[in-house]
Amino acid sequence: MKQSTNVWDYKPWWCQPWSILLTGVGLISGSWLLLRSIWVTALVAIPVLTWMVFFLLIYPKAVAKSLEQETTTD
Repeated sequence: MKQSTNVWDYKPWWCQPWSILLTGVGLISGSWLLLRSIWVTALVAIPVLTWMVFFLLIYPKAVAKSLEQETTTD
């Protein structure tokens, strides 16, 4: 049986792309709506956007590559 290389097949509902996007946008928007400070919002946005880029772009590609290598060596 072929193993899926889609990382999202192995993640729970609360760790899916839509929830990561919604959480990130919510945190950044909430910061702006509550504080109305561009500097605080930027300080919130930098780590949140870094987290989003990692979990939405880098991590899935790395896992897919790893799973693909694992299936070719079996």
